[in-house]
Amino acid sequence: MSNELEGYERKYCELSANLSKTCIEAAAISGGYKVGVHNELKKQKVSEIKEGIEEAEALIRKMDLEARRLQPDIKTVLLAKVREYKADLNNIKREEKKIISGVFNPSARDELLESTMTNVIKASADHRERLMTSTERLNKSSDGIQDSTRTMLETEDLGVMILQDLHSQRQSLLHTHDTLHEVDDNTGKSKKILSNMSTRMNRNKWIFSTVVVVLVVVIALILYFKLSE
Repeated sequence: MSNELEGYERKYCELSANLSKTCIEAAAISGGYKVGVHNELKKQKVSEIKEGIEEAEALIRKMDLEARRLQPDIKTVLLAKVREYKADLNNIKREEKKIISGVFNPSARDELLESTMTNVIKASADHRERLMTSTERLNKSSDGIQDSTRTMLETEDLGVMILQDLHSQRQSLLHTHDTLHEVDDNTGKSKKILSNMSTRMNRNKWIFSTVVVVLVVVIALILYFKLSE
């Protein structure tokens, strides 16, 4: 149930209880509606009842509109409650008509008082039950909010830990990248050195081969001249 709908319901319960109480007070005033010393007081009570009924009708309309916006399973239950509130308000309207009718002989007035007292006791009991239900819902909502807040804080702490871990891993990756870059540079330098060494070795091989050939030729010439003598 939405918070707005709970607020409308709580206001209606309070208003219904006050209207029932006002009906009892109006019915208890002796004398007719048009004559008697209590005429003005009765008018005032009837005016309060009319204003309260208009306000209650407005609250019921708001509850009806709000309930129709909810999911089907929840909407069905809430619309049933709205019908109960409409029936409760119709009872109050009937009490108002009896008060305005002005037919207040002692037996009729006592009958109205008894009927109104029964209705207000029933309305008060319903009012208390609805308030307790609303309070219980609010407490559950409060507990749910606290659990959500605690979960959010735990999630936030976990998120901070994950970010710190990711930052540490990023630093490690950057360090590894720098190390690999240094290794790559060293590998390039090693390749150059090995290439230079290979070039020198090849050059030395040619020099050595040339020296060997020259020596062989010189030895051959020496032997030839010696044998020729």
